[in-house]
Amino acid sequence: MTDSDARGTRRRPRRIEDLTDVYDFLEEVRLRPGVWVRNNSLQHLDSMLTGYRLALGIHDKAEPFDFWTPGSPSRFSEWLCQRQGRPSSLGWATEIEREAERSGRPAMEMFFELLDEFRAGTEPDRQSPLETQQAHDAD
Repeated sequence: MTDSDARGTRRRPRRIEDLTDVYDFLEEVRLRPGVWVRNNSLQHLDSMLTGYRLALGIHDKAEPFDFWTPGSPSRFSEWLCQRQGRPSSLGWATEIEREAERSGRPAMEMFFELLDEFRAGTEPDRQSPLETQQAHDAD
C-alpha cells in the first residue's frame, strides 16, 4: 500500500465532496484505513460499501459498483472466487480475512493488493450489475 504518487510525493486526503465514485472513496480508505474502518476490519469495510450501494439506489445514482449487488454475486466476489479456484458463499471480506490470517499478513493490505489486481484485469466498458439492472428495468 502506498500513499505516494509516482514522484514519491505523499498524497493528501481529499474532502468527501471531492470524491467522484466508490474507487475514489476506497483510495481514501487506502490512505488512512484507521480513520475510516474500525479495527482495520474488512467486515466493517464491507458494511460501509453495502451502505454506499444502498445510498446509490435510494438516490437513484447510476455508478458502476463491484462490491455488492442485491440478489446476485458481485463482480469482485466472482473474480475472487475464480482467482482462488473455488466457490464461496462467505463473501469477499471473509475470504480475504481468512487468507490473510493463514499467510500472516494484514487483511487490509491484502484487500488493496487484490483490488489493484481486480481493477487491472477488468474491462472498463463492461456494465456493472447496477447498470445492467437499470437497463433491464427501463425495458
